[in-house]
Amino acid sequence: MLRAISHSHRSVAEPFGTLTLDSSDRHLRRKLMTTDQGIQVMVDLPEPVLLADGDALVLEDGRSVRIVAAEEELYQVEPGTIPLRHLAWHIGNRHLAAQIDEARILIRRDHVIRAMLEGLGATVTEVIEQFQPVHGAYHGHDHGHTHVHGLHGHHHRD
Repeated sequence: MLRAISHSHRSVAEPFGTLTLDSSDRHLRRKLMTTDQGIQVMVDLPEPVLLADGDALVLEDGRSVRIVAAEEELYQVEPGTIPLRHLAWHIGNRHLAAQIDEARILIRRDHVIRAMLEGLGATVTEVIEQFQPVHGAYHGHDHGHTHVHGLHGHHHRD
């Protein structure tokens, strides 16, 4: 059985295979998975990671499996009579996973949340798209820079 032992946030030119996953399944550490080509891979990473569309799992033998974000049933939330920043606040206040774009927010479908957002004046449309939600301050995903929390404040080192 093939074993994935690390990951890369760079596009891989010639992947061995692909693995299509929804946004929830792209948060991985250790799991047996089957590639889109039908090959079993044991994902065995040293720590949990959140993979995005185009990232890769690196196999023990150096080959890679490209991650493909699956299309998901979502709501597209757009400002109607309420500014987008207010909608983002209401969504964030409910700790919902959200992809925040320039003029819209994508969230998972939930009829109660849809009613609330429409009640606030938002336009909510059902869409099927790839979903890459923003992760909050407590998420442990490394984006290529280091966070240092000291006694005298919060410092970032790029």
